[in-house]
Amino acid sequence: MTDIDQRLILGPFVRYVSTDRATFWVETSHSCTVTVTTSSGASVDERTWGLHGHHYALVAVEDLPQNSLVDYTVAIDGEQVWPTPDRRAVVHTMCDDEPVTVAFGSCRRGDTYSDEALTRIGADALVGLADRVASEEPDTWPDLLVFLGDQVYADDPSPEIVERLHARREAGERAAGARSEEVEDEICDFEEYTWLYQESWGDDRVRQLMATVPTCMILDDHDLRDDWNSSADWRAEVTQASWWEDRVIGAFSSYWVYQHLGNLSPRELEDDAMYAAVRSAASDSERETVLAEFALKADAEPSSARWSYHRDIGNTRLVMIDSRCSRDLSPERRAMVDDVEWAWVREHTLKSGKEHVLLGSSLPFLMLPGLHAVEQWNEAVAQGAWGKRFGRIGEKLRIALDLEHWAAFGKSFGDMVDLVDEVVVGPDAPKSVVWLSGDVHCSYVAKAETRVSTSTSLYQLTMSPFRNPLNLPIRAVNRLAIRRPVARMLARLARGAKAEPVHAEWSTEAGPWFDNGVMSLTTDSQALRLEVNHAAVVNGRQTLSTTARYDLTPSGVRQR
Repeated sequence: MTDIDQRLILGPFVRYVSTDRATFWVETSHSCTVTVTTSSGASVDERTWGLHGHHYALVAVEDLPQNSLVDYTVAIDGEQVWPTPDRRAVVHTMCDDEPVTVAFGSCRRGDTYSDEALTRIGADALVGLADRVASEEPDTWPDLLVFLGDQVYADDPSPEIVERLHARREAGERAAGARSEEVEDEICDFEEYTWLYQESWGDDRVRQLMATVPTCMILDDHDLRDDWNSSADWRAEVTQASWWEDRVIGAFSSYWVYQHLGNLSPRELEDDAMYAAVRSAASDSERETVLAEFALKADAEPSSARWSYHRDIGNTRLVMIDSRCSRDLSPERRAMVDDVEWAWVREHTLKSGKEHVLLGSSLPFLMLPGLHAVEQWNEAVAQGAWGKRFGRIGEKLRIALDLEHWAAFGKSFGDMVDLVDEVVVGPDAPKSVVWLSGDVHCSYVAKAETRVSTSTSLYQLTMSPFRNPLNLPIRAVNRLAIRRPVARMLARLARGAKAEPVHAEWSTEAGPWFDNGVMSLTTDSQALRLEVNHAAVVNGRQTLSTTARYDLTPSGVRQR
């Protein structure tokens, strides 16, 4: 795609889509009126609002025809800026009775596509997916593209952005916290976060993909900093840093603008108090203050904000769980999701009324078996099972080795198992409950069983990375973690620390894989179908190749 109007900085991105509604997100170069017009006759104007010299709008369009390919255009102050002359802009509305395909993954560096970058971190799965969508018929497109965390790397930006950071610091144009040598190569405020999003989503191919396929997103640690909220000790140390407050304001404010708003339906947007406050603010400076106060409170008091959300698509409900910000880190409780957030998750899971329930969590609920046992052991030791001295060592290991997944929050792991047991009993039990996750830079399929005998399929699907491959030594550790003798030995270690029983069993049925890629899950009334794709550079072009196709049944995984 060429000659994108310079007034359109990013977007349009299709975010929420239902049977008759859609939202379109844009960033523009100046204050203006954005108009989205559809081939079905809808035309909606939305005035942009400003933050730190940037301008945004989220345009909600209603009364669209169901299960239809709807053309649309975007205009700025009455002049069309999208699509470009060589492209067609379309969005496909949902149908309640049709199968649903959800593509998903996580962990994507926004680096360039230079030969050096392609050698260092490989092909981009989103570019490969964009190529497929551009060349294939609409009935093959995903109905939803789910970003399961680490959309940007604030603590480890690309060499190009590091160069910009140094130039900005040398010019004196920086947040107060950026004066710390500890973060001189890291993102420190809202302005610098905008660079990450523009780098990550500004490529023509990725932009066209996101202008066509609806997306939803959730945060993870690198949106703020590695190991974010891994433990109370981590927070106690990092919150004393001079740069922390600026980072929190930049991270949460930009996440709210670039990612969170588009997760909400038009009805939810109408009821969202923060969205109303931002749009009605008398000035940009007032708006910046409103969001800054919101950001600081969301970090200090997680129950004051909810990043979790749900989305119904056809026969499927996706419940996206914030498993990073809403944690309770008090040593006596240690919960992945605090009480307020968990009550919301339970309500929207138990009352889905859908054939399939997808539970999205940036961090895998079911780890590779050996790694789960290690994290169980570590939590028990950190809680004092082997005395105070080992407890301090356990806490340090928790941070150093990233032992902070669901397995390392035993109470929350048990709560999730109990919730699934409630979901799968009774005449209205769904045909499947599937956890979708990323984070670990390793992809696999695990089949699970709990204490309840049921015909509901239970699966953990982990897809990571989109583009940020794991180094070779850690790959070897992951391969060992699925071997039964290793898993049994580590399970004995966990029992030796008196770790709580998990009341669930699971096994790795496929994988692990380590290449950049994306998974696609199709839910219908007959079965779950999974396609695993990996990215590669072929003849100078970034493409996706199909690694495997599976049917996921109550009895197990069958390769197609």
